Amino acid sequence: MADHEDEGTMDLQSVSDQVEGEDQAPPAIVSEDGGDLPGKPRPKWLVPVVVAVVVAVVVVAGLVGWRVVESRRHDAALDSCSRAVKTLQDKTRSDRLTQYREAAGIKTDQVKDAKTVVAMARSVKDAEGIKEQTLRCKASMSTGDLNATAGQAGKIDGKYAAVARAAKAVTASRDAKALEDARAALDGKKEEAARLLADSDGKVADNATRDGLQQAIDQAGQVKGDKAKAYQDAVGALQAAIDRVNASVQAKSQADQQAAAQAAQAQAAQQQAQRQGTTQRRQASSNSGRRGSTQSRRPAYRPSGNRGGGGGGSAPSAPQGGGEDNSWIERLKNHKPLGNHGCNSDGLCVIG
Repeated sequence: MADHEDEGTMDLQSVSDQVEGEDQAPPAIVSEDGGDLPGKPRPKWLVPVVVAVVVAVVVVAGLVGWRVVESRRHDAALDSCSRAVKTLQDKTRSDRLTQYREAAGIKTDQVKDAKTVVAMARSVKDAEGIKEQTLRCKASMSTGDLNATAGQAGKIDGKYAAVARAAKAVTASRDAKALEDARAALDGKKEEAARLLADSDGKVADNATRDGLQQAIDQAGQVKGDKAKAYQDAVGALQAAIDRVNASVQAKSQADQQAAAQAAQAQAAQQQAQRQGTTQRRQASSNSGRRGSTQSRRPAYRPSGNRGGGGGGSAPSAPQGGGEDNSWIERLKNHKPLGNHGCNSDGLCVIG
C-alpha cells in the first residue's frame, strides 16, 4: 500500500512541474498544414531564384566536366597523331628516300632475282611515288582533325614500310650478284696474269715488273669474305700489274726493233760501200783498158838523127786521121826523155 501511495505522489509532482513550465514558456502556434504562420508570408521570388541557382550550378558543373573530358580526348588524339607522324617521318627521312630511289633504279640484269625488282616497282606505285611527307600535328587542331591525320599517317606509314622491305630485298639481290660477278672476274684476271707471267719471261725491259705481277697474283689468292669491293680491288691491282708488264714488254720490243733497224742500216751501208768500191775498181780497170788501147793506137816515131847523138831530133809529125785525140801532144810535152835522145834502147820513141 505504501508503494502505491508513493507512486501516486510522484505522478502528481510531475504534473505539477509540467504546469509550472507551461506558465513560463507559452506554446508555439503552428498552422494545420505545417507552414508558417499566416501573419509572416514567404517571398514569391525565392523559389525561382533557388531553382535558377541550382540549374546554373548543374550547367556549370556539366560544362566543366565536359571541358575536362574533351581536353583529355584532345590530348590523347594529339599524342596519337604525333606518334603516328613521327613514325612516318622516320621512314621518309631524306637518307631513307635516297635509299628507296636508289633501289627503285636497279635493273633486272643487276640482280640475282628479278622478282625483287618487280616487287620494288609495285611498292613504289602503291605509295604513289617516293616523296617527302608533310603531315603535321598541331595543338590548335581539333580532336577530329588530329584523329584523321593520325589515321592518314598510319596508312602512308604502312605503304612506306612495304617500300622499305622491297628496297632491302632488291638491294640484297643486287649485292649478291655483284659479289658473284666480282669473284668470277677475279678468277679470270688471275688466269690472265698467270699466262702473262709465263709468256713474258725474258721479254721485258725491267724484270721488276714481273716480280710485281707475281706479288699481285699471290695477294689476289688471299682475298676472302662476302664483300664485292675486296674482290674488285684485287682485280684492279692485278690489272695495274698486268699493264706494267705489258708496257715493259712493249718497251723491250721497241728497243729490239730499233737495234735491229740500226744493224740493218749499218749492214746496208757496208754493202753500199762494198758495191761502190767494186764499181770504182771496175771503172778504174775499164779506164785503164781504154788508156792502153788508146796508146796502142798512137803513132811511133824515130828521131831523124843518130840515136846516140845529142838530142837534136825533130818533133814528130801530127798523127793522121783528123784530130780524133790530141791529148798525146800534151803527154809528149810532159814526157821525160829516155837516155840522151828521149828514146828507148831500141831507138823507139813513144809518146806517153
